[in-house]
Amino acid sequence: MLELKNISFGVNDEKGEKEIIRDVSFVVADNQFTVITGPNGGGKSTLAKIIAGIEKPTAGRIYFNGEDITDKSVTERARLGISYAFQQPVRFKGIQVIDLLRIAAGKNLSVSEACAYLSEVGLCARDYVDREVNASLSGGELKRIEIATLLARGTQFSVFDEPEAGIDLWSFQSLIKVFERMQTRQEKGSILIISHQERILDIADQIIVIAAGKVSKTGKKEEILPTLLGTSAAVNACEALTEGGKA
Repeated sequence: MLELKNISFGVNDEKGEKEIIRDVSFVVADNQFTVITGPNGGGKSTLAKIIAGIEKPTAGRIYFNGEDITDKSVTERARLGISYAFQQPVRFKGIQVIDLLRIAAGKNLSVSEACAYLSEVGLCARDYVDREVNASLSGGELKRIEIATLLARGTQFSVFDEPEAGIDLWSFQSLIKVFERMQTRQEKGSILIISHQERILDIADQIIVIAAGKVSKTGKKEEILPTLLGTSAAVNACEALTEGGKA
């Protein structure tokens, strides 16, 4: 379980101190699929970085499985079981996909084991296992390879910062299928995604809305999504989308 208590974060610029996150508190339960959404510039990605340990809050505490991790580094949090997927995945010239998967898994995966992870994210394994993680890969390919590395790590808590950013429609549709499969495997861990895409919001257990650096709404998908869609008919639309996802 991840718990944020009264988290704030500010930076200093030429105009003085600017507060980006203000007194944010929420809980992500074990085996829960949570989506954080809200207007651009509201502090969502900053919050993801704070959870991962890339940024440190100026106030408040963060607890993971009851342990205070506020002052722990990215590496220490990774060892505890927190994974983070960047909005723009990192390219590694000279490193093959299989090497990246082996590093993530922490063991010398066989080719067949590595291929199994690639297949889970919809990639034809034999076409990718020996590829370099460089500029020859598209944004969608990099996103799916990054998700494969998170699967290989098998961590308890995975954070994805706007996974739909910079990818084409076909890749986005493939990513949705990946997240739907991950949702069915939640006994292996919790998922937190920063997104404003309705397709991703529709498969969430919990939605948290961040606006102007604060939590403005939080609750189950059935409660929050209709208010975000903004019409009285949204409930029916939400149900239709849910049924479509089960088909």
